[in-house]
Amino acid sequence: MRRYFEACSSAAALCVTLTLALILIFVVFPAVPIGGEVLDAKGRYTYGEALAALQGYGETGRETYAWASATLDTLLPLLYVSFLAGLVYRCRPTDRSWRLAYLPVVVGVIDLGENVQIVLMLTTYPDISAGQVAIASLFTSCKGHAALICLTLAITLAVVSWIRRVHTRIRDDLG
Repeated sequence: MRRYFEACSSAAALCVTLTLALILIFVVFPAVPIGGEVLDAKGRYTYGEALAALQGYGETGRETYAWASATLDTLLPLLYVSFLAGLVYRCRPTDRSWRLAYLPVVVGVIDLGENVQIVLMLTTYPDISAGQVAIASLFTSCKGHAALICLTLAITLAVVSWIRRVHTRIRDDLG
């Protein structure tokens, strides 16, 4: 995995993965005709909310959403995991802390688990249980919290790394 993190930490890889992830989030996903707010964009949801959403999508919307979850929403975690892991790896405070780059991988695995749960609900509707919705909602909630933690870590490490570089340049210029 360390080679993967090294590859993801190059400037080119960071730019490509960030750009593609943002295109998916802000251009592609909004253009997918689902017919309502997607469940995985919510923080959490109840059984009643899930049933209402699934009914609101209609048969075509559910099929489209299931397709998008199984394809596009599988690509997105690969992109953001690569970006965040690469950024964390690149900006790690010490060489020994490279393992922090595994944290975004955990988020990606949770996201993929969420996608599986949502596809199951979409394809088995209306025969879904409250337990199934609770599991899917738990994945959604965990994904949101874990992604926020990883994003905060990556931004913090990037800012600290930038401050260190600036400090080193100033010191070298004055020294």
